[in-house]
Amino acid sequence: MTPALERIVQMPRRRLAIVPSPLMLAPELAGAIGLPALWIKRDELLGFGFGGNKVRGLELLVADALATGADVLVTGAGTQSNHVRATAVAAAHAGLDLVAVFFGDEPATATGNLALTRLLDARLRFTGDPDRASVDREIIATADRLRAEGRRPYTIPRGGACARGVLAHVLAACELDAQCRAAGIEPAVVMLAVGSGGTLAGWLLGTKLVGARWQVQGVTVSRPVDEARARVRELAGQAAVLAGLPPSILPEDIVIHGEYLGDGYGIPTAAGAAAIRTAARHAGIFLDPTYTGKAFAGLIDLARAGRVSGGVVFIHTGGEPALFSGTLS
Repeated sequence: MTPALERIVQMPRRRLAIVPSPLMLAPELAGAIGLPALWIKRDELLGFGFGGNKVRGLELLVADALATGADVLVTGAGTQSNHVRATAVAAAHAGLDLVAVFFGDEPATATGNLALTRLLDARLRFTGDPDRASVDREIIATADRLRAEGRRPYTIPRGGACARGVLAHVLAACELDAQCRAAGIEPAVVMLAVGSGGTLAGWLLGTKLVGARWQVQGVTVSRPVDEARARVRELAGQAAVLAGLPPSILPEDIVIHGEYLGDGYGIPTAAGAAAIRTAARHAGIFLDPTYTGKAFAGLIDLARAGRVSGGVVFIHTGGEPALFSGTLS
């Protein structure tokens, strides 16, 4: 293990996830979409709060919050955010309160991830503004109000995208490298959904640190490609500094496909719905309409067009509660 990896491994964490998450060979699904080999990295099975990749980052973030003496977490995103739901579970588990900020108006009925967040007694705030950036402003304002009330808030950026969260995904890449070595396999591509950018930033850093030969590719489900690429590079640089590394992610390292976003974040697409059905029928795995469904739709299209070849590892970042939000017909 390199000194940099050792520093990351030794960072304080609150153990939440059951790791390593399974690496499942999916031959029937591979055949259905035209790949010679396909593995699914099952981060939806991390075993805490419906799992998902966000649990990895929360191990480091909650530990840091507790170390600073925080008594309340403040974060936010959209109403079907996996991050907010996972943070609500992690906060309750650690004995912390949570204020969850959502953009837009409060829906008439709480479903999916929002219902779970409410179940955990999080305090919900809605900005009334459809602009997702309104969440960022309200997180800061909420933390200021809490301090004025004598509370000790710990803020987590929208989607959990911050340097400390990125480092958790560095360790996920190391985990996959160890699994591949043990199984004697060499995937050509690792594919994942890109929302706030932290997960891809961590996978890019981790891939370089372990010297893996696979190429990491993302499918944006949240923002235009140029914006996503800039954000991923910024987050990777911040995480590298926190880990005592020189920034090492170059623009050409960041491969993000933008053709599968549809009408925007959280808005299901026909291709995403078809991808969800394909994965369920051929592998018994349920994807979600916001993140993994769109990312897998991208993988299907890229594979059938010959733009992705060789063995692929698809990172299942979780999100199944959104299937029960009523947005997917």
